[in-house]
Amino acid sequence: MARTSMTDLEGLRFVITGAARGIGAATARLAARRGASVMVSDVDDGDGLRTVEAIRAAGGTAAYEHCDVSDPAQLQGLMEATADTFGGIDVLYNNAGITEHAFTSDTSLETMSVETFDRVYAINLRGPLLATKYALPHLRRSDRASVINCGSTRSFLGYPDNLAYGSTKGGVALLTKNLAVDLAPYGIRVNCCCPGGTMTTSMRNRLEHADDREELEWDLRSRSLLGRVGEAPEIAEVVCFLASDAASFVNGVVWLVDGGALSWRDTIDILGMR
Repeated sequence: MARTSMTDLEGLRFVITGAARGIGAATARLAARRGASVMVSDVDDGDGLRTVEAIRAAGGTAAYEHCDVSDPAQLQGLMEATADTFGGIDVLYNNAGITEHAFTSDTSLETMSVETFDRVYAINLRGPLLATKYALPHLRRSDRASVINCGSTRSFLGYPDNLAYGSTKGGVALLTKNLAVDLAPYGIRVNCCCPGGTMTTSMRNRLEHADDREELEWDLRSRSLLGRVGEAPEIAEVVCFLASDAASFVNGVVWLVDGGALSWRDTIDILGMR
């Protein structure tokens, strides 16, 4: 099928890490609707396979591969499986990420273990680096190749009680720029999408377990100039744009998608020190 617009993804072969739920799953579904073949990968095989089933039920092309991005061998296997399944790789979306709060309450500098920091680093920063390394031989054979990393508002500012997550997401922003420089000779674009507060499964869980849900909801909404949090499909639109021919001259960009939150708020506001 011929492409009908610059934002169509017809014929592109995607591999997406952390694609079982949330932004990753929304991106997988949108890319498939626009004509891409999508390799969904995650450590959550149940939700990952359900994402693939939803794509196929809608008439799209998708496959699933288990992958823990902290494991170099699994990352290498993911790229080989994608190339074997679809005949190559055109787009790598490094979406998988984690915060230290996901598995420990000891998150201050004094109490956080080295193992906790290493785990967050291995997933959030080393993961995208090695995924790109192992995808590179396949990306070099594509004439529409791009890499998209997932940053955060934490890529721009220091936040309280977020040392591991914030420092690794800051690293992702500069990793993006360095990869853009190194991969430019191969015609491979590298960009970064940095979501602000987005309604995902993890945010819903946070709201459900909040001591004061109403107060937390107000706080999350008030951060954005639009008075609400983002939705995963809205972030997926930006990622798919960056992968499309419409973004053919977009390279080395760290794109903030936060409803304007950081246009007016900074760390002092967040800490309530004004």
